[in-house]
Amino acid sequence: MAKNQQAEELKRILIVGSGGRENSLAWALSKNQSIEQIYVCPGNGGTANFEKCICLKPKSEDEKIIISECQRLEINLVIIGPEVPLAQGLANKMRDAGLTVFGPGQDGAQLEASKEWSKALMIENNIPTAKYWSTESKEEALEILKRFNQPLVVKADGLAAGKGVTVCKTIEQSQEAIKEIFSGKFGSAGNKVILEEKIEGPEVSIFALCDGEKLVVLPPAQDHKRLLDGDNGPNTGGMGAYAPALLINDEDLKDLTELVLIPTLKGLKKKKIKYIGVIYAGLMLTSSGPKVIEFNCRFGDPECQALMPIMGDEFASVLFACAQGEIEKAPKLTFKSEFSACIVAASKGYPESPQKGKKISINVESNSSLQVFHAGTTSDEFDNKITSGGRVLSIVAQGENFDKAFNLAYSSLKGINFDGMHYRKDIGYQVRNI
Repeated sequence: MAKNQQAEELKRILIVGSGGRENSLAWALSKNQSIEQIYVCPGNGGTANFEKCICLKPKSEDEKIIISECQRLEINLVIIGPEVPLAQGLANKMRDAGLTVFGPGQDGAQLEASKEWSKALMIENNIPTAKYWSTESKEEALEILKRFNQPLVVKADGLAAGKGVTVCKTIEQSQEAIKEIFSGKFGSAGNKVILEEKIEGPEVSIFALCDGEKLVVLPPAQDHKRLLDGDNGPNTGGMGAYAPALLINDEDLKDLTELVLIPTLKGLKKKKIKYIGVIYAGLMLTSSGPKVIEFNCRFGDPECQALMPIMGDEFASVLFACAQGEIEKAPKLTFKSEFSACIVAASKGYPESPQKGKKISINVESNSSLQVFHAGTTSDEFDNKITSGGRVLSIVAQGENFDKAFNLAYSSLKGINFDGMHYRKDIGYQVRNI
């Protein structure tokens, strides 16, 4: 399958992953009329709810078997959703096998897989970020904290499923977080620890689709990381999101593209990295200007669920062109003028020890303004939907303003139930009247 054969039609897509992000991507891509089949590997209990979409569950997780399945099914485009397979080099192996892939190689995935590597890239390319220290020793980390004499943000260097960051309010909390990481709370992800100066301000996420040379910028979104209302409780993978985030306007987004996204792509190119995929920058808008908190090498979850309903129908063609390294040949990506709101329904015990195996009741009809995206779900032998993870469902709604979008999402949640269901009541408090 020639990578630069633009005439090749996009008919069959394979999405790697099983979460809400992958479920929403499959739904958005299915709207493209030329696409005949979308396989999601391994998918979840809601994959087959969408037209053209089916689960692909190889008998083994062996990458060679998944690659041979892609070749057998004549897949035109592979989209790798989660960060772990990207960090492990799945995109490299698939490209070596002749597949067309949207997702960075192992070298580019360091942008998310190593916070130290990412921080160094920012410093080298004058991308604004908080002051930081890197250490592999508990004693040295505690000494840095003592010297700085202020609460520090404590981060595991490696991948920790969005839960490896502790934003501390006191020096004692920072001490405790340091001890927890070095005692093995996040496994090998915490072998190296980043201590970061605590900065203040609202957060916003910006995204670019990259073909290695150029980029297309998406509308900004805002995630809600904390488990409980009022931004309290532990950090999670994300309890809800909305898009477009009104914290920044079109002019601000252009400025941030020049300040953050373009220098990041140039910095990767300087390292001889051809970055094909999503660059996601999580920003904090501080009193001294925007600063990058973190980079992700994939679509955010749940930001992706909020963004997908406002993507134009050209979205699939743009991803395909990116994967071929020819973004300039793609149709212009358009965005709907609606506002999109996403609320995550999570299992009891999330994020530490989520309950699984609970039957899910869904009495909600999806339509053009309302979507139920599955994440931690599976189907039993009677086709009942069963909880199988921490974040179970994303309820996403669109409206002409945020009040209408959130009102529809929250009212629709009344039609969903499972034992121990938990969700925040204040998602979008920054932009709606509650």
